[in-house]
Amino acid sequence: MNPSQEILSRIEALRQQINDHNRRYYVYDDPLIPDAEYDRLMRELQSLEAEYPELISPNSPTQRVGDKPLSGFDEVVHQVPMLSLDNAFDDEEMRDFERRIKDRLKLAESEQINYLAEPKLDGLAVSLRYEQGSLVMGATRGDGNRGEDVTSNVRTIKAIPLKLLGEQWPDVLEVRGEVFMPKAGFESLNERARKADEKSFVNPRNAAAGSLRQLDPRITAQRPLTFLAYGFGEVSPEHTELNLSDRINALRSFGIPTSPLMAVTDGIQGCIDYYRQLETERDDLPYDIDGVVFKVDDLALQAQLGFVSRAPRWAVAYKFPAQEELTQVEAIEFQVGRTGAVTPVARLQPVFVGGVTVSNATLHNMDEVRRKDVRVGDTVVVRRAGDVIPEVVSVILEKRSASSQSVDLPERCPVCDSEVVIAEGEAVARCSGGLFCPAQRKEAIKHFASRKAMDIEGLGDKLVEQLVELEMISTPADLYALTLEQLSGLERMAEKSAQNLLDALSKSKQTTLNRFLYGLGIREVGEATAQALAQQFLTLKAIEEADEESLQETPDVGPIVAAHIVSFFRQSHNRVVIDELLQAGIEWPEVARVETAASSLVGKTVVITGTLSRPRDEFKQTLLAHGAKVTGSVSSKTDYLLAGEAAGSKLTKAEKLGVTVLNEAALEALLNQAE
Repeated sequence: MNPSQEILSRIEALRQQINDHNRRYYVYDDPLIPDAEYDRLMRELQSLEAEYPELISPNSPTQRVGDKPLSGFDEVVHQVPMLSLDNAFDDEEMRDFERRIKDRLKLAESEQINYLAEPKLDGLAVSLRYEQGSLVMGATRGDGNRGEDVTSNVRTIKAIPLKLLGEQWPDVLEVRGEVFMPKAGFESLNERARKADEKSFVNPRNAAAGSLRQLDPRITAQRPLTFLAYGFGEVSPEHTELNLSDRINALRSFGIPTSPLMAVTDGIQGCIDYYRQLETERDDLPYDIDGVVFKVDDLALQAQLGFVSRAPRWAVAYKFPAQEELTQVEAIEFQVGRTGAVTPVARLQPVFVGGVTVSNATLHNMDEVRRKDVRVGDTVVVRRAGDVIPEVVSVILEKRSASSQSVDLPERCPVCDSEVVIAEGEAVARCSGGLFCPAQRKEAIKHFASRKAMDIEGLGDKLVEQLVELEMISTPADLYALTLEQLSGLERMAEKSAQNLLDALSKSKQTTLNRFLYGLGIREVGEATAQALAQQFLTLKAIEEADEESLQETPDVGPIVAAHIVSFFRQSHNRVVIDELLQAGIEWPEVARVETAASSLVGKTVVITGTLSRPRDEFKQTLLAHGAKVTGSVSSKTDYLLAGEAAGSKLTKAEKLGVTVLNEAALEALLNQAE
């Protein structure tokens, strides 16, 4: 059957697209599309060429591995070509793979073949050449026949031995493997790039490829690269092992790292079982993998099976479901989290990625939106790894239309209409309506009731969540309007426990100004800052009316904290809730000002440890009232350690650092001096 013009045009278009993507992937380490999209293009072309074999060309990308090397590196000719692998995407394709092997070897269906299984690392394939046990050459795959000489760079990778161990290695040993970047190293590298206002990498694979192919080896040396071996090129004299697994194990004795997850499986069902197991462990691995590679373990059978133009017949890569896909941004909206963070979220054209259908993806914050230049109408790469919230990785600028629309951060909270603020030096925008905003109410009430704030005994997190979900409370003030009838009707709440909670609420009305301030949940206002504000201003009204300049006269209150305080009290919603709390009967004694000149503890940093005669919190409140700062860990900046019985490691560290150690009597003496 003669192909139509439409078929001819489609084949030519596919070849052009794949060649372009090969060049971006193999040569410039800057892929435009996810692997899944590339695989679809390649499989479509393979299918068309299988249907019209007369159209197969030696220059077709189905007959090639990569592309020509860059001119910045010397060219290396591989004595044994570095071929690619055919892919399988489901169990049936794996069974087809084995059927083809058995047919070619003329084996009965019942005869079993063993396979060497290993994770398919997502990095850059390299070939390492050892002569007389010394590393003499490192090269990239390139187009499979010719690669780039990156010897100076691979020598900087600590996992790659420069000299082989032992004495039983071949005179010439060419090891094939993957240079990759572990997840932790990738995150650290990108964090440094962001802090330096430099471009970050899209994924660990890009980071590894870009790092290995630096023209300056000193840059490569600074990157967290590592290496695992999985195969061989030229070996002289030839190995004597009968199985690939034995040959790989020999590499370990030479000091060359191989995958600890490598295993020999029994038959194709064993391969499928291994794949399923690794799929469940994938997200917990310290590095990215995108599938599993299976190779016939018997080297004699490998030799009989041979190769096709671009891949061995005895190996296959069983790919995991794609974790990256292309889709379109239909809208960008803003959602408010439980801590008040206002986060841009992309509403997407639904796409199946990472095993689920994704229609929303986080954009993190406006800095990320601007950095990635994400707009409504854009075609984007979406990534979902395991249980991680889907995110927009990058924009395909080549597909951007003239009608795409950029977005701005809203000035008002989309939930409660309070002011949206961004603190200096922070990227996250936040709603300032903490006490009122429905999106934050559960966390606001939990904090208000906590031991260090209003200390409402019996009001645990689950009870708060139940009260909010039943719409019995919406702000902290509503707690004081609860009745015995309402509470005793709740799940797991008998009349006695309901009465106990009402008693605790009544008791909490007698508090202190600093506890009340802390309980309001003003951003960056912790216990010490609340104590300092109470001492500085003496009344709640004075704090509410203070401007940023006067607030900064308070010890430990800088411009950022002062801005948070002013913004909080500027919101009418918050003022209404405060008024309702006061009307409910919350009160505190008049604040007694500590004369700072008379106190030797003002500005001193104190740590409390060990078992004392009274609860630690009582000592803490006394110290705060005398102008001290109370912290949780001992450091060179600690002035005093108040130590009770069984003080432990904090006492040991304090003595080592020369920190003054106090017992209760010594502290009492200091306090008396202050008075």
